[in-house]
Amino acid sequence: MAGFAWDDLQYFLAVARTGQLSSAARRLRSNHVTVSRRIDRLEQALSMRLFERSPRGYTLTAIGERLVAHAEAMEASAEGLHETLSGERAAPRGVVRLSTPEGFGSFFLSPRLPDFAARNPGLLIEFMTLQQILSLSRREADITISLHPPSSGPYRIERIARYRLLVYAARRYLDRHPPLRTREDVMAHPLIGYIDDMIFSPGLDYIRDILPGTRASYQSSSIIVQLSAGLAGYGITILPYFIGSTYPELVPVLPQQLFIEREYWMSCHEQLADAPRIRVLQDYLRQTARDHDTAFMARAIIPD
Repeated sequence: MAGFAWDDLQYFLAVARTGQLSSAARRLRSNHVTVSRRIDRLEQALSMRLFERSPRGYTLTAIGERLVAHAEAMEASAEGLHETLSGERAAPRGVVRLSTPEGFGSFFLSPRLPDFAARNPGLLIEFMTLQQILSLSRREADITISLHPPSSGPYRIERIARYRLLVYAARRYLDRHPPLRTREDVMAHPLIGYIDDMIFSPGLDYIRDILPGTRASYQSSSIIVQLSAGLAGYGITILPYFIGSTYPELVPVLPQQLFIEREYWMSCHEQLADAPRIRVLQDYLRQTARDHDTAFMARAIIPD
């Protein structure tokens, strides 16, 4: 391994996590030419091909996949050594890619995460709110929040919140119709929900659980679009209480009868879990969710 430089592993990890030279360069505050040169040098030193190159980007080879685990362990060990030598926790630094469901990310976390970022200037936070599940094993995200825990894999997993979803309608919509007194009354109205064949998680199939036997006549893959349709007075929509309760024009419909519970789970790869940049964000997410349990569980109107 003549000429092997441990620093090249930082470039290797950045490309492994992003799949693109340009994206890796932005993470490293470098340029794509330097990143390419460091990857080539590492492969030459190891006499191994770590990536397959294509117009779409860089894909790890089998040996590259195996090297990722060792490189991430070295990364975590280096950060731990810094803490030991300094006698205190190192200020977290580096890139953290966080993936959350659209509702949790856009409505709950987005107003709060900037304060965390300001208090941790050494972090570069990549915050993604998506209508799909990203893969920890393929390094598409460092930390994920999801409705269900991963079924398998070397991950650290914990439930960070339970939350309740209620049935809502715009006040002006309700004013135009007779009072809704029963579940059957509600089921007679137009429903807003997810596109049937684009529900990527069983946890999003709200209508089946709360109003069985009905189908949304206005469908969208986005909870933001569903919220907008409800606010516009189209009909009945199902929303987490922590979202619906922030809009005075939305009224919970039969909240003591019509609600369901879901969970948010936080996961990260086992080999990343002790890295300061990962640990500090996970601590924040855990505590912030705990601090807002009342809003998540709609305790103001549905006491346990």
